[in-house]
Formats: sequence, structure tokens, C-alpha cells
Amino acid sequence: MRFRGRTSGAIVVAAVVGSVVLTGCGGGDAEAEGDGRSPSAGTSAGAREQGTTEVRAAYDKTAEAESARMTIRMKLSADGKTITSDGEGVIDLAEGDSVMTVRAQDGTLEQRVVDQVLYQKVTGQKAPGGKPWIKIDLKKAAAQQGLGNQQLGDPAQTAAYAKAITDKDVTKVGTEKIDGTSTTHYKVSVDVAELPGGEQMSKQLGPTLPMQVWLDDEGRLRRQQIDMTVDAPASASAQPDNSAAPQRLKMSTVLQFSDFGTEVDAEAPPSGQVADMTDEALRGARQQS
Repeated sequence: MRFRGRTSGAIVVAAVVGSVVLTGCGGGDAEAEGDGRSPSAGTSAGAREQGTTEVRAAYDKTAEAESARMTIRMKLSADGKTITSDGEGVIDLAEGDSVMTVRAQDGTLEQRVVDQVLYQKVTGQKAPGGKPWIKIDLKKAAAQQGLGNQQLGDPAQTAAYAKAITDKDVTKVGTEKIDGTSTTHYKVSVDVAELPGGEQMSKQLGPTLPMQVWLDDEGRLRRQQIDMTVDAPASASAQPDNSAAPQRLKMSTVLQFSDFGTEVDAEAPPSGQVADMTDEALRGARQQS
């Protein structure tokens, strides 16, 4: 987690792609967007349709809780090296603001997301200029990933993503308990091409993105797991000055929510204590892609 281009690039990839998928699979009028099959399609088809409806609606229902306590576990692997991290904190489910403490192999950092800007302060380290905090503009990072001016984490955008999941993409696994709460476990295959910016994303992620979700009895998200492999385009990996860039990055992210309605107090650090590392992070992301 040192302030270097490669690590910052990985953070941007995780933040952009992870946030897009978290937002992207919700919402819309799922029942009104059915595939036109008749009620006689059969019990299994009906079960798939119900599962699709529940998964599509889960993100809106979770956002309606306004806030929650969140834990995250992330594993990044590239060039034969693996970085693992885990964090805990609180998140505003409607706006996307959050406050977290994240621990990894080489230290602990305090992280805030405020108005689509990521702030991080690593214990015992200084950013350029001796500043304690760095910041990365996630909107700018999203634009680089071909996602335009969309607001990451904005539940108002969820209707545009509902098309990315069809009845054949959702499979009910069973029921499980998470921290004593009963949940229903689904496996989901997200059609990357149907996501905004999907044409560019599919070049790195492939045609589908595997995801698992666990929903409580109120239809809210309790756990989400995303396992993705990001491949560097051949044109980028063939360039001599990018010879050190990883050909493939594997990322597994598990988000878990609890204590819905908890208070969230996310404020940006004083501007004089912050070094803007957006451009460096984007350079690192380009080298990896």
C-alpha cells in the first residue's frame, strides 16, 4: 500500500470496477422487464424469474436502508505476487460515502470516500509534499474506464444496469446464515456488454462477470462476492515500455453489510493535508491495462 503507481492503479481498478458492479446489478422495474414468457413456462423457470427479480431489486432495497456497517475482504494477484487486505467501517448506501479502516500486509490505512473522491492515509507514511493524505478522483477514473460521467454508487443509475442480468443468469444456491441472519444465496452471471462502457470493459474482463449475492428476508444485500480476472490488451502488453506491466490481474472482493441505519459521518480531510494522486493512479492503471 505504498504510494506508488502500481498499487494506486490496482486501487483504482478495484474501486471503479467494484463500485460499478455493486451499483450496476440493481434496480429498475424488474417485474415489468420480463422476457415475455407465459406463466406456463414451468416451475423451474418461475423460480429463476423470481430469483432474477429478487437480485435486481436487492440493491434498491439495500439503499433504502440508507446506511450500514460494512466489512470488505480483497485479494489481488499479479506477476506471481498476492496482496490481501481487509477493512471495516460504515457506508452511506444512497450516496456512496464511506469511512473505513483497511489493513494489508504492509500497513494500516484510513480510507474515506466523499462525493466520489477516495481519500487514504497510511499509518507511518507520507504522500508527496509531506502530506498525510492522498486523494483519487473516482469520477475521473471512471471516465478513463469508459464509464463517462456516471455517478458511482448512485442508485438512480440502477435501472440502466438491470438489462445486464436475465433469468438464465441467476441460480439459487440455497439458504445460509450470515452472523445469525438467514439469507438466500444466489450465483449471478453479469453480461459485461450490457453495462455502460461494457464494450471497453469486456476487452479486459471478458463477456461475463461471475458474482455471488446473499439476500436477507427483507431482500437486502448481506454479502456480495465478485471474482474477476483483468487481462491486459495485447496492444498494451506488446509495447516495450510496458514490459513490466502484469499480463493478468486476478481480484476477489467480498463485501458484507450489517447494522442497517447506523450513523455515517464522512468528511473530506482539510485540503492542505491532501496530495492529489489521481494522475499517478491513472498512469498506473493504464500501465496495467
